[in-house]
Amino acid sequence: FLFARIFLEPVIGRAIDVEGAMSAMHEHGGHTHGGHEHGVELFSRGVQANIGMGFGVLVFGLAMGALLAVVFSVAYGRVGDHAARPLAALLAGAMLLCVFVVLALKCPPNPPASSLEETIRQRTLLYLLLVVASVVLLVVAVVVGRRLTARLGTWNATLAAASGYLVAIGAVVVAMPTIDEAPKGFPADVLYDFRLYSLGAQVVVWVTVGLVFAEAMRRLLGTPTRSSISA
Repeated sequence: FLFARIFLEPVIGRAIDVEGAMSAMHEHGGHTHGGHEHGVELFSRGVQANIGMGFGVLVFGLAMGALLAVVFSVAYGRVGDHAARPLAALLAGAMLLCVFVVLALKCPPNPPASSLEETIRQRTLLYLLLVVASVVLLVVAVVVGRRLTARLGTWNATLAAASGYLVAIGAVVVAMPTIDEAPKGFPADVLYDFRLYSLGAQVVVWVTVGLVFAEAMRRLLGTPTRSSISA
């Protein structure tokens, strides 16, 4: 929350100012600004920037922590002989990669006023399809890597599985349509800063969730023995 409040919120404020200036310009010129209609503001900017953002970060962190717990419960004892703590940390890093970094290459986060409202359904569907494809391909890569371990060794099998995942998700990203709709005159620095700090916020969330969850699993499960892993 502190990272988002200090770095991301001012960029959102700048984007909202740009949106207001663009709307005023179009109204003054007698034109309708496509896709950006303003209604009644239910919450002030102060409430949105503090309580709203804090609640949003909390809910997102809880949701990602629950997802990490589910993935960990499936992987623990089935993916190599990793102890609980390193496995949890590795899974958190893998999830950051497959549910945000890879998707941002095709559907990067956009600040207010940089997208059209009439394309929100298409953008949401595209994002969800990429999430599903990325997660499924990552699971397939892990399964294939495990099966190749006996033949190629752990290092080579891991490289082969990672390469296969990158090639497959790259093909999916290239095949899906691109939505390029930043309005003319929208400041490039605002768009760049928003995407950069969004990535930073995701890294902070996943590092925090991963480290806390990893330590919790170490205390709960300890270090498994090979006999317990085989069982």
